[in-house]
Amino acid sequence: MAGMKEQQFPEEKPLLPEQRGIHSDMEKGEAGERSSPASPKAFNNTLPHRRPTHRWHVIARHWLRKTRCRTNEVLPDNDEQLMPAGDWKEHDVETPFGMLHVVIRGAPKGNKPAILTYHDVGLNHKLCFNTFFSNEDMQEITKHFVVCHVDAPGQQIGASQFPQGHQYQTMDQLAAMLPTVVQHFGFKSIVGIGVGAGSYILAKFALMFPDLVEGLVLLNIDPNGKGWIDWAASKLSGLTSTLPDTVLPHLFSQEELMNNTELVQSYRQQINNSLNQFNLQLFWSMYNSRRDLEMNRSGTVLNAKTLKCPVMLVVGDNAPAEEGVVECNSKLDPTNTTFLKMADSGGLPQLTQPGKLTEAFKYFLQGMGYMPSVSMTRLARSRTASLTSASSLEGSRSRACVHSDSTEGVGSVAHTMEVSC
Repeated sequence: MAGMKEQQFPEEKPLLPEQRGIHSDMEKGEAGERSSPASPKAFNNTLPHRRPTHRWHVIARHWLRKTRCRTNEVLPDNDEQLMPAGDWKEHDVETPFGMLHVVIRGAPKGNKPAILTYHDVGLNHKLCFNTFFSNEDMQEITKHFVVCHVDAPGQQIGASQFPQGHQYQTMDQLAAMLPTVVQHFGFKSIVGIGVGAGSYILAKFALMFPDLVEGLVLLNIDPNGKGWIDWAASKLSGLTSTLPDTVLPHLFSQEELMNNTELVQSYRQQINNSLNQFNLQLFWSMYNSRRDLEMNRSGTVLNAKTLKCPVMLVVGDNAPAEEGVVECNSKLDPTNTTFLKMADSGGLPQLTQPGKLTEAFKYFLQGMGYMPSVSMTRLARSRTASLTSASSLEGSRSRACVHSDSTEGVGSVAHTMEVSC
């Protein structure tokens, strides 16, 4: 599958979504509705006559109303019956832009947000987050929250191959699918954890639906679209390399690739064997055709729009996404943004440094007022032991820089941290 011919994946050049029929289809849908209220065009849904300026808002919100009508009749009164704690439940959720594969553990707990994850290109929720969420300290955190893993369309293990000529969802549409998931499971709001493409999608979701997002942990986010030179280079690379070898430089640092570490070898094999290569190529092509995230720090441009929720940006010190994460940091409000740079963590910190990332996530939640230290006895013991036993210079250096003002919470003020091993 990895050696399929290029013409099997028709793709338009970047920054020209109108050539892919995105806006033209929307405009036709609008025109059709003006002439006929029952127009079959607009994504097979009858949209409200009065539309907001943002097209994606109206489609997603219309679908939410339909979902609410359905789920109010079928969901049990006790959410524990639907999503018992400790069990992972798989769901296929219908959204206005196609089906989403979702995996849930736990049940909504009061007004607490759900932890919702979105993986990177070349991965799915298992490949991207299993190591992180299997960490013992992370499980101490997640027992207090419902956890929701989202797989991008066609990227889950065992996914059916899309038909030839299938038009993959745009990045806007992938973000606009998420409100349906939030409504379907009765979440009040979410704290999102994204990696790479997943970070981009969650950031766009938060820009579109800020009331549904309480916080974001964004690993390896690149807010910039690819220019013509980068796009041409990726096309050339796709012609001369197998698909896994084309995706791997997006996931791992050059040092990891040069050393051909056991982790890289394992993921090369799993990308080749666990994912449908046709579906992956469609997702990869669409991500490489993305546009810039339309956000800027307040005061930098007229009517600047940026993320309103607390944000923690995470990147490895030599990761391929480092430049993009720094750029994203410059576009966010410094009063509620943390920039966490992890030393010796490679391209995927959640795999190589799950313990340190877990601790940072704990402080992030505490800064939002959700994880009081009294409920984190095991984590607190672990941290206290690590600090008091740092008799060597190396041990002191590695732990003292984790977060000296952790009692105030990661999300409470602007920080720039560098975590060493």
